[in-house]
Amino acid sequence: MQNKFLTIYNELVRRIQRGEYYAGEVLPSEHELKEAYDTSRETIRKALNLLVQNGYIHKVRGKGSVVLDHSKFEFPVSGLTSFKELSEQFGGDIRTTVEQLFLSVPGEELQKALGCEDDIRVWNVIRSREINGERIILDKDYLRQDYIKGLTKEIAEQSIYEYIEEELGLEISFAKKQIVVERTTEEDERYLDLQEHNQVVVIRSYVYLSDATLFQYTESRHRPDKFQFVDFARRVK
Repeated sequence: MQNKFLTIYNELVRRIQRGEYYAGEVLPSEHELKEAYDTSRETIRKALNLLVQNGYIHKVRGKGSVVLDHSKFEFPVSGLTSFKELSEQFGGDIRTTVEQLFLSVPGEELQKALGCEDDIRVWNVIRSREINGERIILDKDYLRQDYIKGLTKEIAEQSIYEYIEEELGLEISFAKKQIVVERTTEEDERYLDLQEHNQVVVIRSYVYLSDATLFQYTESRHRPDKFQFVDFARRVK
């Protein structure tokens, strides 16, 4: 079961994302939140501290917890989070469609990206992400079959990371990421609701297990008007 402070944190994030708490507004006090969620002050403080760490609020002495601007969906680039986990923060009507799922022998570029030889088969998973009726993310995942076995459409519709960690018992540890802006492709045009946009923001990720094995290469392609890509930093004196 999820810790209560995480449940409260996710609920407050959803309310901020939906505009129930707007930029510049002060959140209810710790005492008011304690009463509303029927929990301890320490639990509320843990939830608020996590909001601070992830850039949702800023604590002002004598004023309280002030909500920071979130006019677009925020996509954290420093974390290693599944879309299912992120969708809990986005709120709204969210749907994942598995457009393609198949095994292939990797070509030269994919061998290089995954650091594998051509005798390793690779899962190709292409998923469109729809938020509030618009397909605005195209995720293209490539995973080594020698580590990730038994992948199905049903798993891909839910959470591949959840399957890897809970069913396969593997530990996902860290990722290297690159962010670029590129012109749209025919694939983008087929699977995304681009409107007038002819460019997408692409996050390329190289994801490793706890033993430093590179098992996944991903291209996450985003419609540029719907997201801001954040890495929240706090000055430490």
